Amino acid sequence: MKAVKRVYDARELLWNFTLRELRTKYRRSFLGWTWSLLNPLAAVAIYGFVFGIVFRAAPPVGDPSGIDNFALFLVAGLIPWSFFSLVNNLGLGSIAANSALVKRVAFPREILVFSNVLHACVQFAIELTLLCIIFALAGSPFFPWIPMIVLTAVLLAIFGAGIALVLAALAVYFRDLNYLWLIVLQAWFFATPIVYPPSLVEEAIRERPRVPDWTLDVLNANPMAAFVRVFRVLLYDGTGPGMTTWFGLVAVSFVSLAGGWWIFSKLSPRFAEEA
Repeated sequence: MKAVKRVYDARELLWNFTLRELRTKYRRSFLGWTWSLLNPLAAVAIYGFVFGIVFRAAPPVGDPSGIDNFALFLVAGLIPWSFFSLVNNLGLGSIAANSALVKRVAFPREILVFSNVLHACVQFAIELTLLCIIFALAGSPFFPWIPMIVLTAVLLAIFGAGIALVLAALAVYFRDLNYLWLIVLQAWFFATPIVYPPSLVEEAIRERPRVPDWTLDVLNANPMAAFVRVFRVLLYDGTGPGMTTWFGLVAVSFVSLAGGWWIFSKLSPRFAEEA
């Protein structure tokens, strides 16, 4: 609780760091913040072409929305994943990129990580708003579930912040973590049912003996798979998940934040020496 109070007391500094990140994000870029929309849309176009047209992947029909569109199925999972990836990539370099500040000024080091998380949240809010507009035009009856969409986004930010704290702390001591994490993210991406429906894994296990049974266990134990599934249920299906799913998301989010903050606190005393 002391760490939380330190960050709260320094909330003005947190706000200033966040504004700094937002101002410098696309400085001197011709399109500016438009890139925050173009990047995920380009990814949807590429994956949609490869998996939806070339491989003819068939998305499940939204229930009760009746939506049957692979691009919409894809974007409902890809936008949350892009946010999670951005939170961790920004958080990873939070301390190392501000080594001069860490060495000279005394302040809660967590603020550097949380400012990047808030910066990513602003971009995610823009993308999520666009996503809601797209699904509204597609006829998804998600409007009663808008508070739950916001709640899921907040829980995803909390979950990502916990991992970002761990990455930021470890990156001070292990400079190769940046390259290693890119590999981990690639593997994690394909272990999450974003470009394919979860039913495809179950079907592969039944029909192909070479596909190990533990593949489904990995999928079920993957927290990001749960977040992607909930976003799809809310937006693509236009309904809400059960209470067990909500309790699971809340638990994994706050365990991630508490565990990540604890590791960060244990490693932070030597940041000034190692950064």
